[in-house]
Amino acid sequence: MLDPTDPDADPRAVIVAGRTIAMDRLAARDRSRGELLDALARRRFPEDIAVGIVDQLQSEGLVDDERFARTWVEQRSRAKGLARLVLRMELQRKGVSAEIIDVVLQDVDPDTERQAAHQLVQRKLRSVQGLDPSVQVRRLTAMLARKGYAPQVAFDVVRTELDAEADPIESI
Repeated sequence: MLDPTDPDADPRAVIVAGRTIAMDRLAARDRSRGELLDALARRRFPEDIAVGIVDQLQSEGLVDDERFARTWVEQRSRAKGLARLVLRMELQRKGVSAEIIDVVLQDVDPDTERQAAHQLVQRKLRSVQGLDPSVQVRRLTAMLARKGYAPQVAFDVVRTELDAEADPIESI
């Protein structure tokens, strides 16, 4: 196995090995620049070599943080119902720049986000039926808070859904 820190290692072989690691990661799913740099750092590639490898992949169009962030936001908000706050934290952990995160999250529609919160509560309502109303509110708002929804949004959505559940005729 090639040791990228070995001063006697062939520089081309080190670059090829690093590129192979990065390409293997990209084959599984799109990755951010930061994720690839972290992967190479964990494998002890010198920073200048890792940056060079990722720069080359970026110039080839294989690494694009904005594309990655847009895809990430779309998938995570659709599949998990995550709000902008949690999406921002996840993208930060992935090494996406604050500027790109701001641009991508501007496109998240507040009405769609609120609708997602309603859908999350509607799905969770079945599991809290029969509990004391205060416990229902606490569990449902806590679930929305974990997904990144602001407290006021969480309480408004939960109250609306619990009211609709209590009086199903009026909600029709």
